[in-house]
Amino acid sequence: MNGSRLDDFLALSRAHPRELAPFQEALPDGSRVQVWDSGVLCIEPAVPGNRDLVLSSGIHGNETAPIELCERLLNAILSGRLPCRQRLLFIFGNPAAMNLGVREVEENLNRLFSGAHARGDRHNHERERAARLEQYVTRFFQARDGVERLHYDLHTAIRPSAYEKFAIYPFTHGAPYHRRQLAFLCSAGVDTILLAHGPTTTFSYFSARNLGAHAVTLELGKVMPFGQNEAGRFAAMECNLEQLISEPDWQPPVLDLNRIRVFRVCQEIIKQSEQFCFHFSDAVANFSTFPAGTLLAEDGAQQWFVREREEAVVFPNAGVAKGQRAVLMVTAAELSADMLD
Repeated sequence: MNGSRLDDFLALSRAHPRELAPFQEALPDGSRVQVWDSGVLCIEPAVPGNRDLVLSSGIHGNETAPIELCERLLNAILSGRLPCRQRLLFIFGNPAAMNLGVREVEENLNRLFSGAHARGDRHNHERERAARLEQYVTRFFQARDGVERLHYDLHTAIRPSAYEKFAIYPFTHGAPYHRRQLAFLCSAGVDTILLAHGPTTTFSYFSARNLGAHAVTLELGKVMPFGQNEAGRFAAMECNLEQLISEPDWQPPVLDLNRIRVFRVCQEIIKQSEQFCFHFSDAVANFSTFPAGTLLAEDGAQQWFVREREEAVVFPNAGVAKGQRAVLMVTAAELSADMLD
C-alpha cells in the first residue's frame, strides 16, 4: 500500500493529526476498503461470510492497547497477511483525544450514545462524534440482513484490576445471554463477566439494543502510553479476532460455564456535587472487595455503605462530572444454562 491514502489512515490510528475525507481503494483480493471518516474504515470482501463485525477502540483516547491491537489487525489485512472474509468496520473512536493522549477532550464519549449526545444544550467534539459513530454503525449493520452482527468495543481501565481482563455484557431486557459470545470471550482470555443491570448510554449497549448486535465492552488491562503495551498480553484476544476475521466458519471452543467468573451490579453510586469523596484508597484495584457495613463514599450529607455480605468496586473515579457514575458496586453471581441461548 506504499504511497496510498490508506497509509494516511494507518497513521491516524496512531493519533495522526490530519482529518481525512471519505475515499475508497481496492485490495488485490478484490476487497473494497472505504474510509468513511477520520478513524472509520470499512472493509467489504468480494464474497463476505455470514458475520458483520465492528471493532471499536480509542473511544477514550488514552486507552492505547486496543488501538495498537486494531492497528496490527488492520495492517495485516491491508498487507495481505490476514485474509478478510467478513464485512468489517474499524472504528478509532476519538482521534482528537488520541492526539492529546487524554481520555476525553471535553466529555466522556462512552456516556453519549443512544441519543444522549442530543440531550441538553451542550455542543462539543465528543457529542458530534457520538452522533456520527451511531450513524456509521447503523449504516454498516443495516447494509444486509440475515447475518450475525458482532460489536466488540475494546478498552483498558484507568486502574489495575484483580481480574486483568473482563467484559461488561449490556443489559439484555430479559433476552438470554449468547452462549457463543461467552465462549469467544472465555477462549480469548476474558473469563470475568459483569452483567449490566439496566439501559446505559455506552457504545456497546447502543449496538445491542438498537441494531440487534451481540455487543460487549471489553476491558483488556490497564491504561498505558502508546508503545508501552506488551503485545503478548493480548495474544489470545488477537488470535481469536484473526480467526473470526479470516475463517468464515470458525467457532470458539465449547463454553464451559465453570471457567467463567460472573458478577452483577448491586449499587451504582452517582456523584452529586464537588464534595463527593471515596472512603477507600485511590490505589484500590477493580474488583477489590469490602465487607457489609463498610462506608464507601459520601457526598455532603449522603453516605453509601456496602449493603450485601460482600461487594467489589468497579470503575471507581471520583473525578467524573456531577451527575455521572462514580463507581459500580458488584457482587458474585451465576449464569445457569437456562439463561443462555
